[in-house]
Amino acid sequence: MNKVVQQEREQLEVSLQHDSDNPLTQYALALIYIDLHRNAEALELLDRCIQVRRRDPQALYARAVTYLSMGVYRKAACDLLKTIVLDPGLIQAYKHLGFVQFTLGKEEAALKTLKKGLEIDPEYAEIYCVLGDAYLDLGELDKAREAFEKALDLEPQSAEAHSKIAMYYLSRGDMKALKREYELLKTLDAALAEQIGNLFF
Repeated sequence: MNKVVQQEREQLEVSLQHDSDNPLTQYALALIYIDLHRNAEALELLDRCIQVRRRDPQALYARAVTYLSMGVYRKAACDLLKTIVLDPGLIQAYKHLGFVQFTLGKEEAALKTLKKGLEIDPEYAEIYCVLGDAYLDLGELDKAREAFEKALDLEPQSAEAHSKIAMYYLSRGDMKALKREYELLKTLDAALAEQIGNLFF
């Protein structure tokens, strides 16, 4: 943790000792805890914050992301649905909700959510990665490839998009193309490339 973040965290913690029910301080400190993977502490602060600010889409979204990190998908989905109702333009909420729906086996609902997100921002590369995953799971391989390629068109240096299309090539048994993506990933995200390399090469 860098010194600036550490100082900010310490200041917020001191502020909360003096004013423990301040929802803005709770929210700000929770965001730092999320970045530090201190999810249980972030969740406690966000619960307290949302008790006071029930219709705060940013706090609900932050709690949803915390639930996602903890693997609590149904609660994450509830908060993401509320977030979208309160702030229909928050594109990241559609991506995360689509991911949760897909993970819970609700592929059709996921496709609907992701496409709605793309109506808001058709240039949001990350949402195409989740969309491609959903199509892959449904066996719609051409649409999956189309989605992954669109993500790469928008963000050619995206390690996530390259890893997704690598998995597409694997599903097609195209080891040559998989190897090509693996070599590319070495320069973009060495840890991710190593995972693929250990599994397949």
